[in-house]
Amino acid sequence: MCSVRLEAGGTWSLRFRPQACKFNVVRRGECWLVIGHERRRLAPGDCIVIKDHAEFVLGSDPDLEPVDAAIAFADDTLAGRYGVGSDVEILGGSVTFGADDAAQVIDLLPSTLVIDAGDARARPIAWLLDHLDAEWRSGLAGSRAACDDILRLMFVHALRAHLDKIGSEAPGWIGALSDPPLAAAIRAIHERPSHPWRLEELADIAHQSRSTFASRFREKVGTTPVEYASGWRLTIAASRLRAGTESASSIAGTLGFLSDSAFGAAFKRRYGVSPGQYRRAAFIERHEDVREVKVAHHADA
Repeated sequence: MCSVRLEAGGTWSLRFRPQACKFNVVRRGECWLVIGHERRRLAPGDCIVIKDHAEFVLGSDPDLEPVDAAIAFADDTLAGRYGVGSDVEILGGSVTFGADDAAQVIDLLPSTLVIDAGDARARPIAWLLDHLDAEWRSGLAGSRAACDDILRLMFVHALRAHLDKIGSEAPGWIGALSDPPLAAAIRAIHERPSHPWRLEELADIAHQSRSTFASRFREKVGTTPVEYASGWRLTIAASRLRAGTESASSIAGTLGFLSDSAFGAAFKRRYGVSPGQYRRAAFIERHEDVREVKVAHHADA
């Protein structure tokens, strides 16, 4: 997470073209959020999460023609200014995920998520916002790293607030965690991804009959328990391949695949490329595009 600040005043409207998932929180003042045909008035303490690289506009009036937000950050990529005065102050940044299991959580969220400051679930965010503001203004050694970490924690609390609000209605395996029997089985799968899980074992963990457990699991998660376990194993494998510290053969062995070829075939069915190709692509992404990604993170506020 890269923390940035935007101050704006008077009549203004800025269009953002993020290169990653965005998280912003209004520190002071009010402004409009426009994304597609949706409009939302933001107040102090309100948080927004915008994923899928969706363009959005922040401004004093939703009907104003926006200008590129990069203009506001022309002089300082971490502290933008636009308009007359500083009626509004927004803190935020871009969020990237190196692990596929983290990205799975984001995939289950709506394209645009607004956490209202008045929601009791958002109280930890308000406390963290005060600390973020104080750290930003302190100028002390390590304050930039501290701001990034505080913002990251605020992002986690924003997701928690949303998931707590929708509860059992949450999609996929996250919603299933509110069902104690299913949650017990999912935790077992997550804790032992290399185990060749069978329906009977998972039903026993859930203390349900095989038919009841299988039906309930498919209803809540959208797939069978065994298919979910197999998919989770591949998710872990993809995360380790992206880290780039292990060979595909080593990962296959520790995750319980009977052979490298079995691992390769299963991985390609899921991701469309071989483990080796996936690992190389991740390496290129980390090393060849670092400069471009950093510039984009700073410039999109």
